[in-house]
Amino acid sequence: MIRGTVRLLIIQPMKIVLTGGPGAGKSVISSTLAESEPQRFLRVPEAATRVYDLIQTRWDRLDLEGRHDVQRRIYRMQLETEKAYESKDRILILDRGTIDGAAYWPEGPDDYWQDLKTTLAVELKRYDAVIWLQTAAALDLYDGDASNFCRFENAPAAIASGELLLGLWGGHPRLRVVQAFPNLDEKIAAVRQLVGELAGV
Repeated sequence: MIRGTVRLLIIQPMKIVLTGGPGAGKSVISSTLAESEPQRFLRVPEAATRVYDLIQTRWDRLDLEGRHDVQRRIYRMQLETEKAYESKDRILILDRGTIDGAAYWPEGPDDYWQDLKTTLAVELKRYDAVIWLQTAAALDLYDGDASNFCRFENAPAAIASGELLLGLWGGHPRLRVVQAFPNLDEKIAAVRQLVGELAGV
């Protein structure tokens, strides 16, 4: 009789993060990809918007303690949401990732990692690829909170936020950059092409 240990091989889906400053098109593009090819892509919704919707406020209206608390909530929800999608058999298109929260931590990224008992290196390894999207504010096409109630940044702040996120994600070996387009359809097409290249299909 042959005895041995049977190990199940669990293959996790590919995770591609869309990141960038406010007004970069992350939600629209991730939704469009998932809706146009549901057999291939699955959108993982942004945790921040859902948390702010639950507490019915936004970052700039919170005191220091509230800002800490909301970023911890967002991080935990992000992890829970990603775990819930890990059993899926499609390419996951994430509307932001765990690293994005570091851009909104009052004392800066280093303190963010320490508070959450993690590191930038650990968080980068969660994702197979990252696509940074430049905000439409770079082309003077930014609509502020008109399309997202929890936005508080003006155009210069949206650009600065995007640049900060580009720096935070800069250490990922499969980081790709998509500049702002005057036409959103063109930007969607550029992201679709990149996703195909990153996924090897």
